[in-house]
Amino acid sequence: MKHEILSRRDLLFKCAALGALSAVPSLSLAASINRWEEQASGGTRTTAWDEIGPFYKRLAPQQTELRATGDPGLPLIISGQVWDAAGNILPGAKLEIWQTDHLGHYDLDGYRYRTTLVGDNAGKYSFGSVMPGHYPGRVCQHVHYLVSAPGHKPLITQLYFATDPVFEGAPDRNYTRDPLIQSRELVRPVALVSDPKGVRAAVDFQLVLERL
Repeated sequence: MKHEILSRRDLLFKCAALGALSAVPSLSLAASINRWEEQASGGTRTTAWDEIGPFYKRLAPQQTELRATGDPGLPLIISGQVWDAAGNILPGAKLEIWQTDHLGHYDLDGYRYRTTLVGDNAGKYSFGSVMPGHYPGRVCQHVHYLVSAPGHKPLITQLYFATDPVFEGAPDRNYTRDPLIQSRELVRPVALVSDPKGVRAAVDFQLVLERL
């Protein structure tokens, strides 16, 4: 009788299918298994690289609110924390961030929807914006990041949204519809939050840098 030899990852998926294993709350099954694998290996997986794209501009001003009063589009809050691969907080990391407006237009003359942030002493960052639009030449909504910290390799990556209509509610299965998405883990869950200003989308995007 032939015995099937399963990898640890395959075994975790089979256990989940049989009900012997459950996903971490708020994470997809694939994301939960990635987290378990990272813990088992004693490290943290670095954030996947993604294309810088043709619309990067240096010297964006530091601003934590990219959405001006009256700007159309779904208000969006993106926050996160910067770490190294050993699980240590990286305070003071520099984050250059840029995106389109809700119609899919980049500001090439000025610095609308562009910012340069510095992580605080706990490595945290946060900014307000709008949900970026789709534009010709790209399949999915996205936000660009260029992150740097002393002693670490610069990280160029992009954030994607699990609510993007392109995924039809199934980013685990459909994220490859955008050929530039380098990793499923770049597609993040979106929560709707209500405050006195109205309803906003909220996304948590943790960043892990590799040491030099």
